[in-house]
Amino acid sequence: MSFSIAGKTAIITGSANGIGLAVGRHFADHGANVMFADMDEKRLVEELGERSETGNIRYFAGDLREKLTIKNLISATIDAFDQVDILVNGCRQVMPTDALDPEDTSVDQMLQQNLMTSLRLSQIVANRMIKQSEGQDEGQAGAIVNLSSIAARRTHPDLLAYSVSTAALDQMTRSMAVALAPHRIRVNAVSFGSVMSASLKDTLKENREYRNEIEHHTPLGRIAAPTELADAVQYLASEGSGFMTGQILTLDGGRTLVDPVTAPAH
Repeated sequence: MSFSIAGKTAIITGSANGIGLAVGRHFADHGANVMFADMDEKRLVEELGERSETGNIRYFAGDLREKLTIKNLISATIDAFDQVDILVNGCRQVMPTDALDPEDTSVDQMLQQNLMTSLRLSQIVANRMIKQSEGQDEGQAGAIVNLSSIAARRTHPDLLAYSVSTAALDQMTRSMAVALAPHRIRVNAVSFGSVMSASLKDTLKENREYRNEIEHHTPLGRIAAPTELADAVQYLASEGSGFMTGQILTLDGGRTLVDPVTAPAH
């Protein structure tokens, strides 16, 4: 079975930098049409430049927490590439939580950013995929891949909001998978440990001991490259995983096999 995504059209959110950018570039290099979506228009222009004017790359800048912005993103993708075959929900944020402060709004913010944005976009994209597949009786109508975290299965007080939002995203993945299965749309997630994202790279510059701590608690002894995550996302988006849905694929270098709750998860 082929893992090819050539000729498919993918929307990748949170793709102005780091992991989302790596996934988007990986998809484009493997022949997919890619709509890069992010709030940071300046960074999108810097990273994609002239490549976004022709060929298989476009970008869309806007706040996907807004319902109208989501609809505009779908319209822009259809205008550029005529269809949507793959959605990668990579729009995510990490922020600390004070578990004892009733005025702390981090849980609300993380649920909006890491869960609700992905849910609303998945719903609208799924309806488009269903419409596109009318008259077809077999084959994949679409694939949705959510970018989650091993924080969903760990207990770390400082990451309460992030953990809650990613745990909810995992359950959304399972629920949407069952709901969309009759329409031949698969929904899976990649739950990852420490990947060299833009934010993690900045953190490591400020705290060199942090890298040693992460590597010490990872059996494979290193931090993953974004391209390794991109390979896993491609697998889940391709028809090579055609009988897989509702699954949370863990990519953490073995961290969750041995990880104490006090070790950092990013």
